[in-house]
Amino acid sequence: MTMCARAVFTLFLCAFAFSVQAAELSPDAVNNAEWRSSAQDEALLVKIQILLDRARFSPGEIDGRTGENYKKALTAFADEHGAGSKGGITEAVWQELSATSQEPAIAKYTLTDTDVAGPFLEKVPTKLDDMKGLTALSYGSARERIAERFHMSEALLSKLNPGQRFERAGDEIYVAQVADRAERTKAAKVEVDKTAQTLRVFDKDKKLIAFYPITAGSSEKPAPSGELKIRNVARNPTYRYNPEYGFKGVRAKESFTVAPGPNNPVGLVWIALPGEGYGIHGTPEPAKISKTDSHGCIRLTNWDALQLAEMVSKGTSVTFLGDDTKKKAPAKKRRRG
Repeated sequence: MTMCARAVFTLFLCAFAFSVQAAELSPDAVNNAEWRSSAQDEALLVKIQILLDRARFSPGEIDGRTGENYKKALTAFADEHGAGSKGGITEAVWQELSATSQEPAIAKYTLTDTDVAGPFLEKVPTKLDDMKGLTALSYGSARERIAERFHMSEALLSKLNPGQRFERAGDEIYVAQVADRAERTKAAKVEVDKTAQTLRVFDKDKKLIAFYPITAGSSEKPAPSGELKIRNVARNPTYRYNPEYGFKGVRAKESFTVAPGPNNPVGLVWIALPGEGYGIHGTPEPAKISKTDSHGCIRLTNWDALQLAEMVSKGTSVTFLGDDTKKKAPAKKRRRG
């Protein structure tokens, strides 16, 4: 082998070793991650997202990526704590964020009978017509249920638990230690920014107590405008399709009801607003928050919607700002609700 060939081969081995190392993600790597001025790694991003979630500045689905929802949450947190950021992590933002919680970001969790027992859907339908007649819009797997419980993407859950099939009660796995659903502070006002695709919650002293990424309306069917009052809050709701909605791709000519469940079109909670079919609700597809259109409703991840439901009640004010026809990301696919 020539000297040149040897040098090329060495570089190849180094690049391969680096790529393997970069692909590894361990609980210790996340828990020990610290800010640095060099390029961000996945472990640090996961830790930041978990800390944001605990501080109630939701990044949406915790996935270890620098997506728009992560940037929204980080910017909102930085602005609230006087450490301005344009979606990137700086030392000042890191100091404020890391000071909010001292608990490990990743912890062990023992799978329970409930986690793995099901029943699970063999195939989760994505079309409304295919949801008719099902007795429940359940999770498609224990992996999906566990990932959602801990606000994570299924890919990240699997990456932290290589080889785990999530099928046996008693197994120990690693999960994100996220904010629990309980919130003692009640909301006095909810503010929906249709342009930014964000939702803010304020207490009676006008203090920001929660921030969420959302999907709000579309050019085809915009979300409401002005100030509305919440009519009621329903957990584990059914969904009733009215053919007058005229949703694209739905063949049904008569109204029908879709059974409750996390993969129901409105997810695990419905916060009703005045007007036919308008509300704030969950979603069966948490990864698509802020990335698709809705038919006039305000959509959050199931866990964010449930958290919001703990803070609001009948009569809570919801103010709509901005213009959902001018939101940043063009939609590629429309969802119900």
